[in-house]
Amino acid sequence: MHKFNQILLSAGRAALWPVLSVLVFCGCAGYNLGPTNGRPAGSQSVQINPFQNKTLEPRLSDYVSNAMRKRLQQDGSYKLDTHGDSDIIINGVITLFHRSELSFDPNDTRTVRDYYLYMTAEVTAIERSTGKVVMNRPVTGRTSIRVGPDMASAERQAVPLMAEDLARNAVAALADGTW
Repeated sequence: MHKFNQILLSAGRAALWPVLSVLVFCGCAGYNLGPTNGRPAGSQSVQINPFQNKTLEPRLSDYVSNAMRKRLQQDGSYKLDTHGDSDIIINGVITLFHRSELSFDPNDTRTVRDYYLYMTAEVTAIERSTGKVVMNRPVTGRTSIRVGPDMASAERQAVPLMAEDLARNAVAALADGTW
């Protein structure tokens, strides 16, 4: 009886390997290497114009424009063009900057401890050769901050993070072709 159990266990292990390998390879079947928009990486160039700031918060335009350029280079789906002969031109207007309470001090329920910051920009991508609008949609970036003794410093440190989140969302929408 003992030998019979050993034979069954070894046969079960031998049959288990093909099943496991099929499951592993099927799990990777939906993964795409490279850009997901069907074009070769870097085949089109993009020019990012400075964003307009229609809010009362200063310097948002610089943060967002720089974050867009950086994110576009990191993504690799498009080539960043700075000379004006690009295939696609991106323009943007920052339309909203807002902070809302996220949590309060447990000892004083009127004192805010954390804020939730978000901004929205209307991002437009236009093909230079045809003038066709390939993307025109609002994109949001957000982050949270812990308020310390100096709220202005905390907010100043959080704005680049919020701009990076907005840039990540905008470049993903452009690269994935969800427009």
